[in-house]
Amino acid sequence: MTSLYVDRRGVELKLDGEALAFYENKERVGTVPLAPLERIFLRGDVTLHSSLLGKLGEKGIGLVVLTGRKASASLMLARPHNDAARRVEQYRLSQDTAFCLRTAQSLVAAKLDEAERFLTSLQESGRHAARLELDKSSRLIGRFAGHITQQISLAALRGLEGRAAAAYFSGLAAYLPASLRFTGRNRRPPRDPLNVLLSLSYTLLHADIVIALYGSGLDPFVGFYHGLDFGRESLASDLMEPLRPIVDRFAVSLLTSGQIRVENFSDTPDGCLLGKAGRTRFYPLYEEAAEHFRKQVAHSVSDMVALLKPGGAENTGRSAPRFL
Repeated sequence: MTSLYVDRRGVELKLDGEALAFYENKERVGTVPLAPLERIFLRGDVTLHSSLLGKLGEKGIGLVVLTGRKASASLMLARPHNDAARRVEQYRLSQDTAFCLRTAQSLVAAKLDEAERFLTSLQESGRHAARLELDKSSRLIGRFAGHITQQISLAALRGLEGRAAAAYFSGLAAYLPASLRFTGRNRRPPRDPLNVLLSLSYTLLHADIVIALYGSGLDPFVGFYHGLDFGRESLASDLMEPLRPIVDRFAVSLLTSGQIRVENFSDTPDGCLLGKAGRTRFYPLYEEAAEHFRKQVAHSVSDMVALLKPGGAENTGRSAPRFL
């Protein structure tokens, strides 16, 4: 086990040697050893002791606190990697327009390739009308992908990616049953079951990317495709892009297989929400899928570290980095 999810009110967490002890109503109800843990996700009214926080930092265990109905993530991280030269090079290259464009083109190319592959795989199981729409969407995405290197600015590239995203979600909307009420990507708040699962899955994986970047000595806030924006972990958002269709595949499969049901969601003035029973089902399923996600994250971060070593951008011998 590398991740621990605590989604229960009134739980108190204490340090017990090399283990995490759980208490409810001052009664000890269980323990989990710290050794195999890499990250802990907390949701709900959970109490932690400072000695435990110190131990988590000492062991490099990331702590992700999901707050509110929207499950906004706050991270508490251990000490970063000691090699500050990586961050210096990252900051320098973030001001290099040509490098940023090449990197962004590579990220978008990987994303569109994965999106086209996903839609193509859905054609085999979709209704006839859905197959036609999926074929149309995948062809459009392939056409947009062929124009990536022709974009001469980040703004133009974002415009192309936006058009590809519209085609992608149009294909998904045609494939999914009407009972899911999916018409496209929406958030803040999500208004249908699939968008709820997408937002939650993206949040969890984004937190993993931040933890991985931080531990590798890079600054999650300074990206190359996503520009500087107060409070946004732009480099994590960069590396998230090629992974989105992979996460989408996971979320769609949960609903179409019946592992998560429409009945697990409720519509409220704050948007569509996944109830406690649904979250209890979701977290183990996400953790199983996340083993694959995290391998992809590790490869992407490793590629980025190699690229951002002093002189790395000039010495890689590649016209653009690869992230998947």
